[in-house]
Amino acid sequence: MTKKELREHYRQKRLAITEKEKMKLDDLLLIQFQQLSFSDVRVLLTYAPMPHTAEPDVHLCERYLQHQIPGLQVAYPVIDFATYTMRAVLVNEQTEFTQNAYKIEEPTDGEVVKPEAIDMIFIPLLVCDKKGHRAGYGKGFYDRYLNQCREEVLKIGFSYFEPVETISDIHAFDIPLNYCITPHHIYEF
Repeated sequence: MTKKELREHYRQKRLAITEKEKMKLDDLLLIQFQQLSFSDVRVLLTYAPMPHTAEPDVHLCERYLQHQIPGLQVAYPVIDFATYTMRAVLVNEQTEFTQNAYKIEEPTDGEVVKPEAIDMIFIPLLVCDKKGHRAGYGKGFYDRYLNQCREEVLKIGFSYFEPVETISDIHAFDIPLNYCITPHHIYEF
């Protein structure tokens, strides 16, 4: 299937999950995530899940990492829609957030972190394939950003669904995940 076909199919599948089931799946994602070791992680780029798209609650994994790694720096993306780029902005307990044009919560201000300083990135997706390629939301923000990061940055996606066999329209600039966490498995690519 193409990314476009997968996007539509998995958007609908995700929206069909009840709130109670979603809470259970989020807990299972956290349990799987806790199996991994992240001793070298000092800077995390995460994102605010969009409730209207039923994205997995990556805040649970972010809080787990903050508990496990004293001094962890956490950044959130801020999108520039004019240039189709994004930057990572450090946040703390006092950071205020606002919704952008896509209803994604972004920090209103803060220190920008250079892409090469980031150790781990939580990457939003709808589904991935068995090689770690993902069907995201189709704007390419993350792939452009990942091209600026160190090659060894850990790229982690969270999905309520197991990977599909293959995504048929992968491009040369698409950067695969290192891990996809599902409620029942950890996929390493």
